[in-house]
Amino acid sequence: MNDKPRRLRDEASLPASARIRSRIVAARKRFHANDNIAAFLEPGELEELLDEVEGKMKAVLDSLVIDTESDHNTQDTARRVAKMYLNEVFRGRYVAPPPVTEFPNAEHLNELMIVGPITVRSACSHHLCPILGRLWIGIMPNEHSNLIGLSKYSRLAEWIMSRPQIQEEAITQMADLLMSKVSPDGIAVVMEADHFCMHWRGVKDDRTKMLNSVMRGSFLKDPTLRREFLSLIKLTD
Repeated sequence: MNDKPRRLRDEASLPASARIRSRIVAARKRFHANDNIAAFLEPGELEELLDEVEGKMKAVLDSLVIDTESDHNTQDTARRVAKMYLNEVFRGRYVAPPPVTEFPNAEHLNELMIVGPITVRSACSHHLCPILGRLWIGIMPNEHSNLIGLSKYSRLAEWIMSRPQIQEEAITQMADLLMSKVSPDGIAVVMEADHFCMHWRGVKDDRTKMLNSVMRGSFLKDPTLRREFLSLIKLTD
């Protein structure tokens, strides 16, 4: 007896998060905080997730003993927070990458290109506190490289950063993405950021920043090129 219709009915009765998680597990894929899972969402499920997160956020507020019924300031907080997470702060988890038109390197450009500083906003995956910073990208193209529009670097950075992240992994993802899109001889990514998990809690230090870099290809192998890139981005301070 074919039990497929029954399985489909049973699946449809599950919350959207459970259906999506089931597909990811069946495909043996990761769904870590900084992974993109857009390929596993079906039409309408993001809206379902919004309703689901709203309900669970309401339960969090209730457990914090916050009156969401008579307090006019918090009556719609659960909905606002759900929309913020799904449509803005963590949007990079749930949507496909932005379209990027790639152009051939017709003039065989092979000199250092630098893009930045790009303003980036993310959230610490440990405490979900804001990470606010700047990103610089160095590109060493070759005659076979693809060229992309200046604004597309910002769009790709926003897509990567709009997820719960740690900074070290975020710029590694950015470097990997650009290597695949541009196919240059080398990529360099530098990020400087404030972490509000230090500002708001713990040591409450609002002066410390984190600065880190990822070097690939010629930037990793050629110390002169690396020094040139690092010296030039200081001019943007």
